[in-house]
Amino acid sequence: VPQVRPCSTRFTFRTGRHVPRLGVMLVGWGGNNGTTVTAAVLANKLGLSWMTKTGRKKANYYGSLLQASTVCLGTGPSGDVYVPFRDLLPMVHPNDIVFDGWDISSLNLAEARRRAEVLDWPLQEQLWPHLEKMKPRPSIYIPEFIAANQEERADNVLRGSMAEQVEQIRRDIRDFKETSGVDKVIVLWTANTERFCDVVPGLNDTADNLLRAIERGLEVSPSTLFAVARILEGCAYINGSPQNTFVPGAVELAAQRRVFICGDDFKSGQTKLKSVLVDFLVGAGLKTKSIVSYNHLGNNDGKNLSAPQQFRSKEISKSNVVDDTVQANPVLYGPQDKPDHCVVIKYVPYVGDSKRALDEYTSEIMMGGTNTIVIHNTCEVGDRAVPKGGVSPRVGDTEFQGFHSVLSIVAFLCKAPLVPEGTPVVNALFRQRSCIENILR
Repeated sequence: VPQVRPCSTRFTFRTGRHVPRLGVMLVGWGGNNGTTVTAAVLANKLGLSWMTKTGRKKANYYGSLLQASTVCLGTGPSGDVYVPFRDLLPMVHPNDIVFDGWDISSLNLAEARRRAEVLDWPLQEQLWPHLEKMKPRPSIYIPEFIAANQEERADNVLRGSMAEQVEQIRRDIRDFKETSGVDKVIVLWTANTERFCDVVPGLNDTADNLLRAIERGLEVSPSTLFAVARILEGCAYINGSPQNTFVPGAVELAAQRRVFICGDDFKSGQTKLKSVLVDFLVGAGLKTKSIVSYNHLGNNDGKNLSAPQQFRSKEISKSNVVDDTVQANPVLYGPQDKPDHCVVIKYVPYVGDSKRALDEYTSEIMMGGTNTIVIHNTCEVGDRAVPKGGVSPRVGDTEFQGFHSVLSIVAFLCKAPLVPEGTPVVNALFRQRSCIENILR
């Protein structure tokens, strides 16, 4: 008979109270996500409003975990006491973030914002003089890693050897820090989904091998090249796409340099709902047997994902989001038992950034019955919340120890959370949120 004994451990957390001036450099700055977050921050900073067919709208940060949600601190004489998440600790306000970045397209952000077809035109008109001054820096373009249909956009690319391109990215980061006056820089990949890379001994399995592979011009993806450049510059790096940017060599390099890496693949819509709903179904004692997810969208992300290798990267990240929830209930599921899970993504140019997501969940209930839930969700992909981080506490040991370089506490933001080797992956959304909440407390 298993015996369980309670055990308690006391930790001391320490975090700096000085709020740094933060710079965010976006890889894919001219895409739908990059232009939307830049425009949103500008609109909020300027206090803009605009007319739509349903009335006047004001800039806000709805959908942001830190800016638009609350935390219960406890119970007082008049009931539960809630405070905004952002007030738990001193942290950077989005309005104070300075943006820069790279893109394979040379359009300035005003033109790119119009191309994205996300924001209402009256708002775009107000933002135009601010955005047209912003122009992406030339980016790394290796055609075999993304769909061939992206070539027509690639008019703003770096030349030279792989090592020379990495060095240029490093110079760009240093130049941004010097010219903008920011204290810290976070580099965030919000560019095209790449195909997966093979992990090959002698190529990318260790930090030294990865650096040698770059010097020799061997197969290294653009996202990994950016990761190496920012690690060498001491900047945190967030991978917002599903490809395996963080090959073992990149993870080892980050650990050696003691800089943070986060990933993979931003979670903001269909997958976030899936992680909540399956957690509810299994938690209610229903045995979910089938999950079928269908998507169609018409933005450039959908165009890139119409290529089989790029779709495969996305399929993998979207298909594993319920594994830990299933494994947590051995009453319903055996060791090799899990739901059938099918993901379909189709490119339909007409719908633009307005993504359609249709999901069907079928579960077994008591006495051989079944329950089916069907959900249809429509949302502008570029308008979904964009994560921002700025808190890095330290845990007390004999000396204060920093968090592991693989910053798994931000799993809330990602479809395929990157975790330190040997650490369990958690996809259940409210467990992920509780992790952030408890650490900030």
